[in-house]
Amino acid sequence: MAKMLGVNAGRWTAVAAVAAAVVGTMGAAQAATEVSMWVHAGPGPERDVYVASIKAFNDAQKDVKVNLVALPEGSYNDQVSAAALAGKLPCILDFDGPNLYNYAWSGKIRPLDGLGIAKLVKDQPLLPTLTRQGTYNGKLYSVAQFDSGLAIWGNRKTLQAAGVRIPKGPADAWSRAEFEDALAKLKAAGVKVPLDMKFNYGIGEWISYGFAPIVQSLGGDLIDRKTYRSAKGALNGPAAVEAMTMLQGWVKKGYVNPGTKNDGDFVQGVSALSWVGHWTYNDYRKALGEELVLIPMPKLGAQAVTGAGSWNFGIAKSCPAPEAASKALEFLMGKAEILRITAANGAVPATAAAQADSPAYKAGGPLSLYVAQSSQGVARVRPETPAYPVISAAFAEAVNNIVNGGDVKKELDKAVRKIDQDIEDNNGYPSR
Repeated sequence: MAKMLGVNAGRWTAVAAVAAAVVGTMGAAQAATEVSMWVHAGPGPERDVYVASIKAFNDAQKDVKVNLVALPEGSYNDQVSAAALAGKLPCILDFDGPNLYNYAWSGKIRPLDGLGIAKLVKDQPLLPTLTRQGTYNGKLYSVAQFDSGLAIWGNRKTLQAAGVRIPKGPADAWSRAEFEDALAKLKAAGVKVPLDMKFNYGIGEWISYGFAPIVQSLGGDLIDRKTYRSAKGALNGPAAVEAMTMLQGWVKKGYVNPGTKNDGDFVQGVSALSWVGHWTYNDYRKALGEELVLIPMPKLGAQAVTGAGSWNFGIAKSCPAPEAASKALEFLMGKAEILRITAANGAVPATAAAQADSPAYKAGGPLSLYVAQSSQGVARVRPETPAYPVISAAFAEAVNNIVNGGDVKKELDKAVRKIDQDIEDNNGYPSR
């Protein structure tokens, strides 16, 4: 009997061990915290990278599972706004940099302070432009794997044939006189539209990103950045009027075509210069090979100015598991993942460590000019205010009307009234 009890006891012990193992396995499975994540990406390299990066994160650990949803860029901001109204934002979302301030002010996203991701970027600093872009009211709200850069791509052969000097770096940049002389020489040499300014992108955020530096180079801006309470004087003062009159003059002289619908003017030889960002590098390099040259932004006024900032990640205020979301962001902000995404989209790696290991952005690399412009104070983030969406839309409309022959001062005055009215309607966007 004792022997039988011993056998039974052994069997029960074995059963209990198996049960405990099953329960333990179930518990481990249940412990995985699921986190939803939205990114803007259509079919293409960026989407493929996001899918691969999230799969790598999910495979590397079992505590957090990220469920990725890629949405079309064209309607992305509208979908974020609709989801916020419905209380259905994902835990992690990406968004274009200047939208951060409105998202933070309106309570869509939460500060990252106190989470692991904030400590990570403190220990491994981002580019100064990205830290500034991600900060609102003294708190960090977003992190970015990459920055952007604005410069001028040139066709070396065509420029040399027209007798145009090719600057080497920010300190060597064209003055306004030399830049306009280059446009005139190219036109005289038979280049149909010397400067491609990507009007085919449409009247949207590209206008604010790409053309605000013209205003800023001459000493104006989209808003008074000392108070962020008015655009008066900044966007319709003498400097801004001169800047937009200059742009309108380029159109009148046939240097720029504001009606172009073709993204291929530069690679097809219709234009010899292309005023655009880093994202065209892969296509331009394929088309022009060794004849492709990257030229720093010109000093149209006292200093050259380039756009900065790009898409970045934040955590929704409604996210029930911010610590789990932070772990995913910590993985994405690692050097390997930064290099993975920037190899696909050509953007400026967010950290010095990633830049040093990037074939394109390391010292002497074909895109290192973008890092030089940023480090030498040429880059400027877009206005850090919740009013930015209205500022951007008003400026884009003004530029569109100006390049199509509108009265410069009247169009800028109209933009200022729209911006100031929005600020007034929101009581100056007081801190919440």
